[in-house]
Amino acid sequence: MLWLVFAFLTAFFESMKDVFSKKSLKNIDEYVVAWSLRFFALLLLLPLLFFVEIPKIGEQFWFALFVSGILNSIATILYMKAIKFSELSLTVPMVAFTPLFLLITSPLILGEFPGVFGLAGVLLIVLGSYVLNIKEKRNGYLAPFKALLRERGPRLMLTVAFIWSICGNFDKIGVLNSSPVLWSIVINAFIALCMLPVLFFKSRGNIKQIPANLPGLLPIGLFGGLMYICQMTAFSLTLVAYVISIKRLSVVLGVVFGGLIFKEEKIKERLLGAAIMVLGVLFIALF
Repeated sequence: MLWLVFAFLTAFFESMKDVFSKKSLKNIDEYVVAWSLRFFALLLLLPLLFFVEIPKIGEQFWFALFVSGILNSIATILYMKAIKFSELSLTVPMVAFTPLFLLITSPLILGEFPGVFGLAGVLLIVLGSYVLNIKEKRNGYLAPFKALLRERGPRLMLTVAFIWSICGNFDKIGVLNSSPVLWSIVINAFIALCMLPVLFFKSRGNIKQIPANLPGLLPIGLFGGLMYICQMTAFSLTLVAYVISIKRLSVVLGVVFGGLIFKEEKIKERLLGAAIMVLGVLFIALF
């Protein structure tokens, strides 16, 4: 059950990355924060090359790198936009939809089929997303869903969840055709490189924010890098759906941090909704 330890660490580091990202996005351009996440994570990961054996590269490595790299570049930008435009406690729970999408993408890409409790898990995830805005029910039974989709942040994060359901499968292919450490380094380097022209095009005047805000940007990369190493290691030990499911515990931590650190409102109902969604995630993957 070593994979479980790495999966739990993945969830914790993911939630800490979200906290520091949200803090930085108050004063820093989202494209700068998105690129900084990948670049500073790369700086943390690169020294590991001196301590591990370079594995033989499998034939599927480069295709997996291209697909996951391009999609993750898009997802990273959308992710930062989502937590910038909406509250953390409302936006982060949307990533719990990733395992739901994995029910479709994993069988098609990897031939991995989660357990028979998948349908119950799907219903719990949908129910949890309903509870996030349960007070809106006074405006109609579908009002909680409508209120959620009116928010720009949750809409963007739902797109991220779908993209990640594809990326997770190609990440596993990349790990199996190299190693967790090498894949973590190469994928972050590829994403940082892909995002560089976007950064210059969209935020040329804001690049000077990077040296001026290093104390806020460095922890994003630090926790992002630690998260990536733990996630890729867990991928190499078990099914992608299992790892992503435990990782989604970061949803609950994100809601808690949203209330404690950012003083966001409606935390009780959002915490309940997030907990139900995570329970649905566990039903999909672990039973």
